[in-house]
Amino acid sequence: MNSMTAWIFLATGLVLLVVGGDALVRGAVSVAARLRISPLIVGLTLVGFGTSTPELAASVKAALSGSPDIAVGNVVGSNIANILLILGLSALVRPLLCARNAVKRDGLVAAVAAGLLVGVALFGTVPRFVGAVFLLLLGGYVVATYLIERRESSASADLHRAEAELVVPLPGSTWIPLALVAAGIAGVVIGASMLIDGALVIARAAGISEAVIGLTLVAVGTSLPELTVSIIAAIKRQGDVAFGNIVGSNIFNILGILGITALIQPLAIPAQFVQLDIWVMAAATLAMLAFATTNWRLDRWEGGLFLAFYCAYLWLLFNPGAMVALGLAVGR
Repeated sequence: MNSMTAWIFLATGLVLLVVGGDALVRGAVSVAARLRISPLIVGLTLVGFGTSTPELAASVKAALSGSPDIAVGNVVGSNIANILLILGLSALVRPLLCARNAVKRDGLVAAVAAGLLVGVALFGTVPRFVGAVFLLLLGGYVVATYLIERRESSASADLHRAEAELVVPLPGSTWIPLALVAAGIAGVVIGASMLIDGALVIARAAGISEAVIGLTLVAVGTSLPELTVSIIAAIKRQGDVAFGNIVGSNIFNILGILGITALIQPLAIPAQFVQLDIWVMAAATLAMLAFATTNWRLDRWEGGLFLAFYCAYLWLLFNPGAMVALGLAVGR
C-alpha cells in the first residue's frame, strides 16, 4: 500500500467509523423505544457508551494487528481530546452548566478510572485479569447508577434522559432500526480495519511512531461522535448533557474499551505513555473537575484554556526534542 492509498484508507475508515457509530446508536435507541426501555437506561448506556464504539473497534483491531501503541494511544488520546479539545470547543460555543450530582458522582468515577489507568501503566502491561476487573467495575457502575437514579429524581437522572432525547427514534417497523444496527456494526468493523491499516502505513512512511499516530489521528478521529453530541448539546443550551457525554465516554474508554481489548489481547504499554501522556490525561481529568465545581459551570475562558493546553500537548508530541529538554529542565 502506497502513501496515497493509505490516506484514502484512513479517511474512508474514519467516515465509516463515524457514520457506522451514529447508525448503531440511532438504531439501538429506536429498538429500545419500541421495547419501551426507560429513557434513563437508554441515555446511560446506549447513548453514553454507544458514541465510544469507534474507539472500541479501533483499539481491538490495533491490538489484534500487533500494534498495542495504537490500541492504548487511542484510549489515552481520546480521553485527552474529549476534555481539552471537545469540552473546550463546547464551552467556547456556549458556557456549560454542569449538574452538581453528576459532577460529584460520575466525575469522581472518571477520576478513579484515570487513576487506575495510571497505576496499571506504571507496571507496563494490561493483562487479561486487569481487563476483567475493569469490565466488572464498569458493570457495577452502570447498575449502581441505574438503581440510584430509578429510586429518586435527580439532576444526573435528568441528564441521562436528556442524552436519550438527543437521538430521535426512527419511524416505521422494528426491522428498520434492526437493519440500521447491523449496518452500523458492519461500518464500525470495516472502518476500524481500514483506519488502522492506513494509519500504520502513514506512520511508517513518515517516520512517526505508532504511539503518536494513536494519540492524535486515531484518537481524534474516533472521538468525532462525542464532538457532534457535545456541540449539539451546547447549541441547545444543554451544557450538562455535553459534560455528561464526555465524562461517560472517558469512563467507558478506560474501563470498557481497555477492559475488552485486554481480555482479547493483553496490552503492553509503551514507556512514552508513562513519561508524558497518562499524566496529561490525569491532569486534564482533574482540571475538568476543578473547573466544573467552581460555580458548577465551564466558562468560555476555561474552554479557551483547555484548547491552549491541547495545542501545547500536540506541539510536545510532534517535537520530541522539546519534550526531552522539558524533562531535563524539570529534573534540575
